[in-house]
Amino acid sequence: MKPLVISAPLPRSLDLIFTPAARARLHATYEVLETTEAGLPALPDAVLAEARYVLGQPAIPAPLLDRMAGLRAVLNVESNLIDNMPYPELFRRGIHVLTTGAVFARPVAELGLALLLDLFRGVTEADLAFREGRELWGAEGNARARLLTGAEVGLIGFGDLGRAFAQVLSGFRPVLRAHDPWLPPSVLAEAGAIPASLDTVLAESDTVICVASVTSENRGFLGAAEFARMRPGAAFLLLSRADVVDFPALLGAVEAGRIVAASDVWPEEPLPAAHPARHLPGLIRSAHRAGALDVAFTRMGDMVLEDMALMDRGLPPLCCKRAERETVARMRSRPVTRN
Repeated sequence: MKPLVISAPLPRSLDLIFTPAARARLHATYEVLETTEAGLPALPDAVLAEARYVLGQPAIPAPLLDRMAGLRAVLNVESNLIDNMPYPELFRRGIHVLTTGAVFARPVAELGLALLLDLFRGVTEADLAFREGRELWGAEGNARARLLTGAEVGLIGFGDLGRAFAQVLSGFRPVLRAHDPWLPPSVLAEAGAIPASLDTVLAESDTVICVASVTSENRGFLGAAEFARMRPGAAFLLLSRADVVDFPALLGAVEAGRIVAASDVWPEEPLPAAHPARHLPGLIRSAHRAGALDVAFTRMGDMVLEDMALMDRGLPPLCCKRAERETVARMRSRPVTRN
């Protein structure tokens, strides 16, 4: 009898996260029962007791968890840990909570590099000017341009995305400072970054790149005072979650000409048509698309299959990232609603 996997991965789908070949392996190895978050508690007790894995991040309150005696892991392919299950009890029972968010690190870092180069060299602004017949030629068009090579770069957050960005930037030989209150200085230094306080990162960087997750401790922690500490004309790049930033303060700093900025995430998605960010000079806009590549989604499926194969053999999962009991309850990301 094949092990049972309950699949409730919305807004992902099995066709999104598995190649045809990988999905064939999934069904050849496991009995896969597709359901929804609302449909999960309505499944028969015998089915819930048999389930070995849950694929997705449906709410699993304590009474429902009690009905899932055979559960070994929740494989969260949304990748945002939200407060919808009793994590301490899951850990007590030895049930893994795994996320596949690392698949987005390289795609996000690469688009982030494109946005950063645009901020430094004014690519979008020059293109629009050319289309409208007001282009500036040669040096005249480079009045505010600068080199990324050798620039002083500050990273706020140094998880998977921060490390990927550091790798992408390495060819530009920046002076790279990083701030992450959840990591010891030695981890930052070993990855080639100079450990620094938040104030130092803000005050001594030509560009500040925020890749910090939103937690119970840092919602809106980048506000007017923080943007005022940045160098005049510095660039600010937001790639992680909108809730870490006071957006009116960010837009105010850009509107005042104090900094330039780019963002891939927004306080409302989609952003309302009349939102001031849509037409603000000095701001480059990206519609939360940095990580949404097909190769990232299908890598999720490969990671899931590899880790389930390890756990089937009584071994620990190694491909996905394990939620940590000390920090999982602090995460405050909003669930995604679209891929």
